[in-house]
Amino acid sequence: MEAGRPVLDSCTDAEFALGGELGRRLEAVTRQWILPAPHANPGMLEMFRQRDRKPSHDMVPWAGEFAGKYLTHAVQILRLTRDAELRDQIRWFVGELTALQDTDGYLGPWPQEFRLRTGAPNCSKAPDDLSEPWDAWGHYHTMVGLLLWHEETGDKRALACTRRIADMICRRFLDNPNERLHDTRAHEMNQAPVHSLAWLYRLTGERRYLRMAEQIVEEFAVPPAGDYLRAALAGTEFWETPKPRWESLHPIMGLSELYRVTGRDDYRKAFEYLWWSMLKGDRHNNGGFSSGEQANGNPYDNGAIETCCTVAWMAMSVEMLRLTGISIVADELELSMLNAGLGMMSPSGRWVTYNTPMAGERLASAHSIVFQSRAGTPELNCCSVNGPRALGLLCEWAVMRRADGIALNYYGPGTIKTPEAVLTQTTRYPLAGRVEIAVAPRSKKAFTLALRIPHWSEKTRVSLNGKPVSGVRAGGYCEINRRWSNGDTLRIDLDFGLHYWVRETPASGQAAEAEVFHASIYRGPLLLAYDPHHQAADPEELPVLDAATLKLRKVTDPRWLKPWLLFETIARDGSKVRLCDFASAGAAGTAYETWLPVHGAPATEPFSRENPLRSWRAVRPGDKA
Repeated sequence: MEAGRPVLDSCTDAEFALGGELGRRLEAVTRQWILPAPHANPGMLEMFRQRDRKPSHDMVPWAGEFAGKYLTHAVQILRLTRDAELRDQIRWFVGELTALQDTDGYLGPWPQEFRLRTGAPNCSKAPDDLSEPWDAWGHYHTMVGLLLWHEETGDKRALACTRRIADMICRRFLDNPNERLHDTRAHEMNQAPVHSLAWLYRLTGERRYLRMAEQIVEEFAVPPAGDYLRAALAGTEFWETPKPRWESLHPIMGLSELYRVTGRDDYRKAFEYLWWSMLKGDRHNNGGFSSGEQANGNPYDNGAIETCCTVAWMAMSVEMLRLTGISIVADELELSMLNAGLGMMSPSGRWVTYNTPMAGERLASAHSIVFQSRAGTPELNCCSVNGPRALGLLCEWAVMRRADGIALNYYGPGTIKTPEAVLTQTTRYPLAGRVEIAVAPRSKKAFTLALRIPHWSEKTRVSLNGKPVSGVRAGGYCEINRRWSNGDTLRIDLDFGLHYWVRETPASGQAAEAEVFHASIYRGPLLLAYDPHHQAADPEELPVLDAATLKLRKVTDPRWLKPWLLFETIARDGSKVRLCDFASAGAAGTAYETWLPVHGAPATEPFSRENPLRSWRAVRPGDKA
C-alpha cells in the first residue's frame, strides 16, 4: 500500500513524560482549556443538532470546523500526556459527535438544502467577505480528528463515521457527473478533503477514496482554484499561485499523502517545492507563517501572523519531515513551537492569540476576532480551537521511526519510551546547550539512534559513555548504530553562541549609523525579545547593541510575572538592556520588539533551496564558501 514510503514516520506507540516548561504548558492547556471547552461552549456540538431547526442559526462560514479542530489537538496532547481524565472526555466527545451524523453521512451545521453547496442564508460574512460555507472544510477537520482518535484507540465508531463522510463525498462528487467539489467554491478550504481521503485510503484500501482524492487534484487546475501541482512543477513560488492563503496548506498536504499511497514522484516534487518556497518567503523570525492570512513572499511583512497559519505550517512541516528526513525541517518545527507556538498561548493555558506578531502586542483571540463568537460558543473561533495543536504536534515529530531505528528530534527534560528504547533526558534545554541522554534498550537487537544536530549549532560535540563520537555536523543527524546496553549514556554539547538574522536595510531613526542594521538575535533555538516590562526604556528608545562585544548575563526578575529566560547586556552607549525569550515577551500586555538595532552583526546569507543547510546562517570570518 505504501508505494512512496516515507523516510521517517511518527512513533504512534511512543510514550512521553515531558518535564520543564513544555510539561507545565501541557498540563496548563489541558486543565484550563481542553477539559472546560466543550462545556463552556456547548454550541460546539449543538450546532450539528440544530442544523435543520427554524429559525436558522447565524454562523460564520467555517463554524463546522470547530469540533474537528478541537478533537485534533485534544488527541495529540493526549498522546503526549496519557492523561486519564482527558482520555475519558475525548471518548465522551467522540460519542456525542458521531451520534449527530445524519443517515447520509453528513456531519456539518448547515440546513438540508444547503449541505455541501453554496449560499447558505444563515452564513454571516467574514470581514474579508469569504462568505461561502466552508462545508467540505469543516468535514475535513472532523475527519482528521476522528482518524487521529481511531489511530490512538482503535475506536471503530470513529473510523465508521469518517468512512460515512467519505462515502457521502464520493456519492456527491465522484459518482455524480453533474456536481463537482470545485463548484462548492472557497476552493483553498473546500478542497482540503483530498488530504483526509488519501489518508483514509491508506488505512482502508477503499479505492473510491483514492479516486476521489485524485479527482480533487485534477480540479486544482480548474480556475480559480489553486493549481498547486502544476504551478509547483513549473517553478511558481507559492505566493504567486492563484490561492496563496494559508488554508491552501491543507489541500497541499494531500499531495504528500498521495505520494505515500501511489508513489507518483510528481506529487512528491510539488509538495517539497512548495514547502521550500514557503520557508523562503513567508516564515517569519519567530517561526510564524504568513502575513495577513496569506503568503506574499516577504518574511518582514508586518501583517498579522495568524495562529491558524502557523499551525498549518507546522502540520505541513511534519509531513515534510516524514517525506524527506531532512533534519533542518525538524529545526524549523522546533523554532516554530518554542517561539511562535508557545508565544501564541497564554502561559496560563486559558487562551491563544489570533496574531502573534514579530513586534507589538498579543491580544487574546476572543478579543481580536470576537466577531466569531455566538450564543452557545462564546469562546470559539478558528484560533481558539486550533492553537494548542502547535504544542500537540510534538507527538508526531519528537521521536520518529526510520528503517534502521529511531531519530530523536526533541530535546528537553523528560522521558520518551519507544519499543526500541527508553530515552531519559537530563537537561535544561532550550535554556542551556547540554543534553544528557540515558539509553535503556528494550531488546538485545542493534539499532540506529539518530540525534538531530541543529543547523545553528556549528561546534556540536557528542560523546558516548565519555568517548567522543565522530561524524557530527550541523544541519544533519549524528547516527549511532550499535547493540545498546543499559547504562549507555550520550552527552550532546550544543553550540549556544549567538546567531543573527540581519535585515537587508540599515536601521533608521536614532540607530541610523554605519553598520547598524535591525537584526533578530537567537540563543540556541530561542528568539530573544526586548520587552519594556523588564526595563524602563520604551521600544522606540532602543539603544544600539554591538555584536562584537555582546555578552548575555542571566538575571532574574523579582516580580511575580517571570519570563522563561531573562538576560542582561550592555549597549554601545553603556546602558543596560534586558532581553527575554520570545514566548514570554508581551505576557504583561506590553508591546515588545524582536528586530533590534545591532552594530556589526554578521551578514545573513540569502536563503538557498539548493543548499538548505546554510539557510539563514550567519557568515562568519573564516567560513568556507
